[in-house]
Amino acid sequence: MAEEANHSIDSNNVQELPKVVVLGLPTCFSTLEQKYCNKFHFLNSKASGFLPLQQFLIDHNHQSSSIQAILCSISASVNADVLRLFPSLGLVVTTSAGTDHIDLKECRRRRIQVAGAGELFSADVAEMAVALLIDVMRKISEADRYMKTLNHSGPWDFPLGSKLSGKRVGIVGLGSIGMEVAKRLECFGCIILYHSRHKKTDVSYPFYSSVVELANSSSALVVCCALNEQTKHIINREVMSALGKGGFIVNVGRGGLIDEKQLVKCLMEGEIGGAGLDVFENEPHVPQELFAMNNVVLSPHSAAFTEESLMSLCELLGGNLEAFFSNKPLITPVMLDG
Repeated sequence: MAEEANHSIDSNNVQELPKVVVLGLPTCFSTLEQKYCNKFHFLNSKASGFLPLQQFLIDHNHQSSSIQAILCSISASVNADVLRLFPSLGLVVTTSAGTDHIDLKECRRRRIQVAGAGELFSADVAEMAVALLIDVMRKISEADRYMKTLNHSGPWDFPLGSKLSGKRVGIVGLGSIGMEVAKRLECFGCIILYHSRHKKTDVSYPFYSSVVELANSSSALVVCCALNEQTKHIINREVMSALGKGGFIVNVGRGGLIDEKQLVKCLMEGEIGGAGLDVFENEPHVPQELFAMNNVVLSPHSAAFTEESLMSLCELLGGNLEAFFSNKPLITPVMLDG
């Protein structure tokens, strides 16, 4: 089948197809390429190793002026220098809901459209947030390690966990993911509190304009807001101290939302109860100190990815590319303020 597909692509002259530069090699790229290879000419910058992008274009005789679209993952920094390589660029499509890896100001200045994952991942990420919270509070991963390394000749002396039901949970960022987290935690009888840029007029949860005050009123914080200049290190030492020794933090947003060095210190010094982390400040690097902590649960930035979500993502990415090259409105446009 692959040979037949390649033959079909050759016969249709792939060079005449709209060109899309692929940066960062998205997780679903192989499926996307197979599904849309007869509609777009994907220029995979990672296919030839780790050549600088400009060198990749030169070595493969790709005229940058003929490229109108970029497809990227969160691991690719689409900054002003990258954007300047493509004078005819009209679209950046990212596989993520977050856009902190894209220079949106430069896109706005150049009138380059941006499309993201929208709310596609909201339910999946919310599930992971609740799972991490249950895991770290009830010590599930710790219990698994305990049982697998147990000397069965002695008594069980496993430490007690904390119940989730009835707890006051502060959500930092009550967007689409935050709302999905809130709905799930309500089923556990949790009391939901939140902090966002603005108070939501359509929800009844108590609003806190200060993250410190939110932490002081909560037993756990779930962090799921966007990362930008205003939210970088929104969870700092003061917030962690306000949360207290029995408090828990879950982060399914971006690693930079938490001052990671201070988080490590607070965990080591027992200033907070534990953490569930799907994201890290300097990915793919994770602080080594976290590996030995039983009150920390780690996940490899995989909250958004399920078999179902990846298939839906391929459809969405392809749909946005088709819309752009057909001069139609994007399916999930990112609003460029200003």
